[in-house]
Order: sequence, then C-alpha cells, then structure tokens
Amino acid sequence: VSSVFVTVGTTSFDDLIACVLAHDSLQIIQSLGYNRLVLQIGRGKVVPEPFSTESFTLDVYKYKDSLKEDLQKADLVISHAGAGSCLETLEKRKPLTVVINERLMNNHQLELAKQPHKDGHLFYCTCSMLPGLLQSMDLSTLKCFPPGQPEKFSAFLDKVVGLQK
Repeated sequence: VSSVFVTVGTTSFDDLIACVLAHDSLQIIQSLGYNRLVLQIGRGKVVPEPFSTESFTLDVYKYKDSLKEDLQKADLVISHAGAGSCLETLEKRKPLTVVINERLMNNHQLELAKQPHKDGHLFYCTCSMLPGLLQSMDLSTLKCFPPGQPEKFSAFLDKVVGLQK
C-alpha cells in the first residue's frame, strides 16, 4: 500500500483538504501509484466521508495523540506550514510538500518553507499550485534532513519570527 498523509496540525485548513480532494488532485494521486489517502483535518469544517474501493482508500480524522504512526506509514506527506508538523516529517525522512495557507496574512509560512526548500529538503506550493506540483515533482531529488539538529531548525525559526537578530 502506497499512501499519502495530509496534515493540518491543530489548526484548520479547509482549502488544503478541499484541494487534495478535488477530482484532478485525486486522479493525479492515483496515477502516481498511491492507493491510500489519510487526511488529518484538525478543526476543519470540511469533513469528507471516508470510503474504500478495491483500488483506493480514504481515511479521515480530526486529531490523534500522535501523528507518528501515520507519518511512519506515509510515502508522501502534504502538510500545512506548521513548524512542528514539518520538523516531525523531515526527521522521519519522509518526502514533504508544504502547502502555504494564503488566507493567513502576515504569516511566516513562506519564510518557513523557503529555506528548507532551497536546501533541497522539501517542496512547497499554494493550494492552487498543488495539482501541478504533484505531477511535476521528483521525490528522488529531495535530500535527507540532517537528523538530531533541532537547534538549527529552532535558530532558523527564531530568526523567521523575529526572536533573534
């Protein structure tokens, strides 16, 4: 079973859930060989109906104590730009696509995704760009995130949110 895990963390990001569930996106996900899609929807108002066919399964939940198991099983993670979700995914060495929530004004999501993208650790896009990115991205080009260096990520995070000059 090849699976995609989508997480919005503790927030809500209905645009992301709706975008992943759009007909085009689902077709692309299936054409790439994924046959399971797990959605962690947080506080979202878009609550899709889980289903299972011979060739495809959709699982949906709001929260779990830990995302560890879903991250472990995932072959691709599509995440909101929350630092915790991103770091946990990168530390598990899973291919990561970060989707920026354009509705959050003055947020630090873009800065948060840009540097690790430049370093080759993840892909990022907006909701409208997700189907195109899913089709064109080459997961084999991603570099493993150096394990056990959360302080580097924290320092970077502090800089982004202006806690450190």
